[in-house]
Amino acid sequence: MRKGQNPAKTAKSVAKPERVTVALLNYIPFLSGFYAETLDVLKVSLESMRKDAGLPFDLMVFDNGSCTEVREYLVNEKEEGRIQYLILSEKNMGKGGAWNVMLAGAPGNIIAYTDADVLFSPNWLSRSVEILETFPNAGMVTARPFRTPPEFYESTVKWAKENATLEEGQFIPWETFLEFNLSLGQTDEENIKVYAETRDWRIVYKGVIAMAGASHWQFTAYKSTLQQFLPFDMEKPMGQVRQLDKRMNDAGLLRLMVSDPLAMNMSNTLGYLRGELGKRDRGKKKTGLGKRVLELPPIKKMLLAVYNKIFSWYYS
Repeated sequence: MRKGQNPAKTAKSVAKPERVTVALLNYIPFLSGFYAETLDVLKVSLESMRKDAGLPFDLMVFDNGSCTEVREYLVNEKEEGRIQYLILSEKNMGKGGAWNVMLAGAPGNIIAYTDADVLFSPNWLSRSVEILETFPNAGMVTARPFRTPPEFYESTVKWAKENATLEEGQFIPWETFLEFNLSLGQTDEENIKVYAETRDWRIVYKGVIAMAGASHWQFTAYKSTLQQFLPFDMEKPMGQVRQLDKRMNDAGLLRLMVSDPLAMNMSNTLGYLRGELGKRDRGKKKTGLGKRVLELPPIKKMLLAVYNKIFSWYYS
């Protein structure tokens, strides 16, 4: 039986969410091995996204079953008012499963999605939203230019040929291209070959420049657009993300990128900030005998198989 009257009924208004929700997905099951630096990477990512994004936003964090230390850090961030919406999943739902919750539940009309290992530069959000709101039928905008599979932006190039100024060439500077690809673990030799054999598509529409292509690790899109493509497959923890790229292209929506690097993949370490990117591949440091033995293909393959098996036992 109700006792008294709910005082909330006397309130004349309620707080409204910002137009943009930045939605970050995080997963750190433990703080050692592959994940040893990932909590520090998360902290740097959050700090950089808040620093002069160019537009106000609410921050939503979906934690996909991280360890206690990480969850306590996120709860403290929420209590300090630096996270507006915090979802703590008991289990790892995979990226597809997390997207089904985040992309459906984010309160903003525009969602700026990001993995938890992205380093942002000033105005990353305003530049992304400018392209999203200028180009008709824009599906998703990534805050960095890089070379992406052309089969996922065929619809973008087709539209641009008929409706905008379109140029093909080497518009992404070598240094910008190399920086990002090295963060993915690719060698200088591989990158020289790819850079020479591929091209960029630059599009100018109503005075705004964009590059053809986008990616699932960071993108800005209308919530109404993203909801067309839900739900995503939840069968595997990773690997479903290409579904979004393909579905958007198949639907004829534009997949675009800003023309200069406003987001960078840090991966699982802060090596990029320490200036370590690409040093190993360039052979500036002599490798010891123990390290050379560990890098022997049969030994490396066996040890990584054991490591992956142990991870599977504990976290699958």
